[in-house]
Amino acid sequence: MANRLADETSPYLLQHAENPVDWWPWGEGAFEEARRRGVPVLLSVGYASCHWCHVMAHESFEDEATAQLMNAHFVSVKVDREERPDVDAVYMEAVQAATGQGGWPMTVFLTPGAEPFYFGTYFPPEPRHGMPSFRQILEGVRTAWQDRREEVADVASRISADLAGRSIRLGAPQAPGGEEMGAALLGLTKDFDARHGGFGGAPKFPPSMVLEFLLRHHARTGSEGALQMVEATCEAMARGGIYDQLGGGFARYSVDAEWVVPHFEKMLYDNALLCRVYAHLWRSTGAERARRVALETADFLVRELGTAEGGFASALDADSDDGHGRHAEGAYYVWTPQQLAEVLGEDDARSAADCFRVTPEGTFEGGASVLQLPDRASPLMDAARFESVRRRLFEARSQRPRPERDDKVVTAWNGLAVAALAETGAYFERPDLVEAAVRAARLLAEVHSFDEGRRLVRTSRNGVPGGSAGVLEDYADTAEGYLTLYAVTGDAEWLTRAGTLLDTVLERFAGEDGTLYDTADDAEQLIRRPQDPTDNAVPSGWNAAAGALLTYGAYTGDHRYREAAEQSLGVVRELAARAPRFIGWGLAVGEALLDGPREVAVVGGEEAAPLHRAALLAGAPGAVVAVGAPDTAEVPLLRDRGLVEGRPAAYVCRGFVCAAPVTDVAALEAALRD
Repeated sequence: MANRLADETSPYLLQHAENPVDWWPWGEGAFEEARRRGVPVLLSVGYASCHWCHVMAHESFEDEATAQLMNAHFVSVKVDREERPDVDAVYMEAVQAATGQGGWPMTVFLTPGAEPFYFGTYFPPEPRHGMPSFRQILEGVRTAWQDRREEVADVASRISADLAGRSIRLGAPQAPGGEEMGAALLGLTKDFDARHGGFGGAPKFPPSMVLEFLLRHHARTGSEGALQMVEATCEAMARGGIYDQLGGGFARYSVDAEWVVPHFEKMLYDNALLCRVYAHLWRSTGAERARRVALETADFLVRELGTAEGGFASALDADSDDGHGRHAEGAYYVWTPQQLAEVLGEDDARSAADCFRVTPEGTFEGGASVLQLPDRASPLMDAARFESVRRRLFEARSQRPRPERDDKVVTAWNGLAVAALAETGAYFERPDLVEAAVRAARLLAEVHSFDEGRRLVRTSRNGVPGGSAGVLEDYADTAEGYLTLYAVTGDAEWLTRAGTLLDTVLERFAGEDGTLYDTADDAEQLIRRPQDPTDNAVPSGWNAAAGALLTYGAYTGDHRYREAAEQSLGVVRELAARAPRFIGWGLAVGEALLDGPREVAVVGGEEAAPLHRAALLAGAPGAVVAVGAPDTAEVPLLRDRGLVEGRPAAYVCRGFVCAAPVTDVAALEAALRD
């Protein structure tokens, strides 16, 4: 019999709807039930493409005896961290403070007042590797709750008070300057893996936001060292197993420092961010590999993650059926020499094995190999033959059992995808990608928005909005997507919609002195109002908001938005030297602040397309591009800007000082190089 999760829309929650556990979704009803029964709450947090979440579900939540123990002594609550990042953030902070580490699945025991008192992540079904079994944990917590209730309550109260008392202090009221940018570059240089690219050791995550900072720093200062770190990292990732050499797109991270073996789940946010990084690298260098990876990743987004409603699904699972009825990580992606031969024939299989480093020993489990493209000569490197082999392998792979897809549409991540697809489509003259960006933006505007565009929901599924309120990153990343879409299309609707969202950010998410919170002031009250300026797998809502506010301020000339951005960047000044790897998007926004505002207004009809393209490709960190008909009233940058001698023209202003308009591409490019 299905439990209460059967009525939810989250694919992750629906995965647990048939468990024998009497799950509750997050909500007051669960805590009221815990108070009525006098039992603690067992909070389990995960997400649909989480490998170890699936493992724990199979080992424990599908087990009748374990479920009986949970049902008898706890109210069990299941949360999708992607749907409720606020709940996840608050209790993850407690887990990390108590254990020194975090991750998913996250397991937290709460009082009926939602105060945490015991923490963990994955627990095995039997004692293993020094870890107690999950049932031992359940028995221990049950005993403590029954026999030492006052002690448990005291611990919970102290933990909650500690969490509630935490808040971000900016430390410096000023935005970062050139000195802080230089200190961040030095810190990144020290942590750079010169042999394999990237930063730090295993596991190694794609450093998308740090790469954006380095590209912008190079554009502003000409630093060759910054550009070299980007080129080396992007080259290593594109050749490694973390990149899908057949279908495009990136896995979530590499389990090793060499980018060979990935954790195979593919996330929308990683691919949106990396698509944009490679497009920007091409813009800086003209590198053919950067162009290819940007376009292949964009095509992956549309092909594999696009939904019928025009949005983009959250993720593809790491696991799939291995063809023998077993669910295995990476089964869809890995190859053996024998499998190559079955598809390609012996001659092409030998060349493919050499090209993609498929060996009899394998680089993954069971003698299988993750496809790579090491930089060495191969008989297969003839372009036509290479593409033929890739096509045949891709078509054969498509017949394998496919990984499950989490088709939940997350607002923030779709905003990132809108920005990536709009720019990639514009740079490489792919109007279909721009159209995909417009469709996704339209879904955000019509399904994810309410209250005349001022408020957002966090998710939708099958065109139906979810019940969770949008958080700061949803507003900021959607505004970023809208602003980028305006720069590419010239449709002023997107500029207006971005401004509406950013007004809500200032009204509902901002505290004093530039502090920003992850939840609105009228959102559900948790034991702590979460806030975090550090970037993780995605830009923090804090830094994303700073970037969108800075851009919108340049478009409108309204200093209120620029001042809000400058205030919120005070925390970047504090963290630039100490933790540059974890404030990359904030540093990138800081580069835009130092470089700009650069305002480029392009007026004219279709004949203005070369000027518009030149403006988009300029790459100056602080530039914003407005395009439209002469003297467009609803766009401040276009007001009183007309044709010059009947010809399309570009008007360039920097630092609130304007140059004479130009009518040819070379003159515009020169103006934007200054």
